[in-house]
Amino acid sequence: MSQFFQIHPENPQARLISQAVEIIKGGGIVALPTDSCYALVCRLDDKDAVTRLRRIRNVDDKHHLTLLCRDLSEISQYAKVDNQQYRLLKAATPGAYTFILEATKEVPRRLSHPSRKTIGLRVPENRIVHALLEELAQPLLGTTLILPDEDEPLTDPEDVRDRLTKVVDLIIDGGACSFIPTTVIDLTGPEPVLQRQGRGDAAPFGL
Repeated sequence: MSQFFQIHPENPQARLISQAVEIIKGGGIVALPTDSCYALVCRLDDKDAVTRLRRIRNVDDKHHLTLLCRDLSEISQYAKVDNQQYRLLKAATPGAYTFILEATKEVPRRLSHPSRKTIGLRVPENRIVHALLEELAQPLLGTTLILPDEDEPLTDPEDVRDRLTKVVDLIIDGGACSFIPTTVIDLTGPEPVLQRQGRGDAAPFGL
């Protein structure tokens, strides 16, 4: 059975954040709210947890998982970012965007796209996620909480609890989320490419 924490969305309780981080460090998978949908997250360098996460979502290694980062400097550790890309990222973070960029050697090979060597990254605008990232002091690996054979993400923490209480290690109730996922923008080419229109406005990227 998973644990269930009610964490205040504006003033996350430090004690519960610390407990959640310990669960993540111990190999746990956590369902949590973001500034778009609920997501499943685990530790970046935990191979077994990543395998479990992919199994819950029923996705293979060609499905981009996303690194949830604290800020732009952390993104630059895990992705190759030139000056033009940096300006675009700076204008749109934090926010409801996922960016596809070329992965650096800091990203385990099993996490980047097997043929393109790319990775999805984002800086979420959610205080619970930021508190977890600060306490953990490294990115979280995440994916939108869409269950197999379903098209819509789970957005209500009670629904998440009903559906996943025997599957994940912790469910964080930070209130209901949007059902609209992030906007996904590929920045690996000479011009930005819109891969998915979501909650983030694509206009600043000329899209």
